[in-house]
Amino acid sequence: MLAIQAVRTGGPEVLEAADLPLPSPAAGQILVRHQAVGLNYIDTYHRSGLYPIRTPTVIGLEAAGLVEAVGDGVTRFQVGDRVAYNGTMGAYAEAAVVPADRAVKVPESVTLEVAAAALLKGMTAEFLVRRCFHVKLGHTVLVHAAAGGVGQILVQWCKALGATVIATVGSKAKAAIAHELGADHVIDYSHEDVAARVAEITGGQGVAVVYDGVGKDTFEASLKSLGRRGVLATFGNASGPVPPFAPLELSAKSAYVTRPRLFDYIVTTEELDESAAALFEVIGSGAVKIDIGQTFPLAEARAAHEALEGRKTKGSTLLIP
Repeated sequence: MLAIQAVRTGGPEVLEAADLPLPSPAAGQILVRHQAVGLNYIDTYHRSGLYPIRTPTVIGLEAAGLVEAVGDGVTRFQVGDRVAYNGTMGAYAEAAVVPADRAVKVPESVTLEVAAAALLKGMTAEFLVRRCFHVKLGHTVLVHAAAGGVGQILVQWCKALGATVIATVGSKAKAAIAHELGADHVIDYSHEDVAARVAEITGGQGVAVVYDGVGKDTFEASLKSLGRRGVLATFGNASGPVPPFAPLELSAKSAYVTRPRLFDYIVTTEELDESAAALFEVIGSGAVKIDIGQTFPLAEARAAHEALEGRKTKGSTLLIP
């Protein structure tokens, strides 16, 4: 089967195609024949070595497809079931074996392509808006990189929960996307001072929560944008890791900073199922629409990484086996 390996850590050039044997599921595992593979920023962290991995290895954490075989003891799924998963390395391939307790069934109301595009990003948005910080009617929130995969879901989900959404983007084209998603205010950080604009928009009160997947480049503005007892959820490093900072900086507003990971919010199978169910519900209701902005053949994973890191993508990106 075709698979894409990171043969060493580094830039997109380290991704190479390989012809690997089709794996067989062991006890407690299922074999999933992929119909679509999700591309996520965390894939670039594994490839680059920011998040250490052993090489060579097939990277990728998210895919959707059909169950082709089940291992001993598996009762959660049957052959032919429509499933999706995230968090199991090896998705950049035509098929993969996955622990049965880390996959979820995909309802008929959601296509497998949408499931592959949305599961990791959407479950990230779910825990951010429902559990890391519980967004409610009347809150004002700041969403960075609002035209990106997670950002688009965050904007729509926060609006569905009754929040006022301030979105940041890096171009006029992406500003138009944020407006279409329902953002109440859009800031183009390529030429606007984010913290100053947030202060203007909120009358100096700041926001209840900042969702920041950008990292280093936006961290200072994020801190300055918080209101009293506000929460900064810095959940990604698209521009690089956040530099060290003194906790004393938080004292001016009794603010909170957290660096959450999805996988600490879906530790148990029950948490996984609940998160996926909440996501599929908002997708199925139409409250959240998933924008598959571009697709690449699986064999062109390197080009997909170049586009993602070059900020040439919008919405979610799929690799198609």
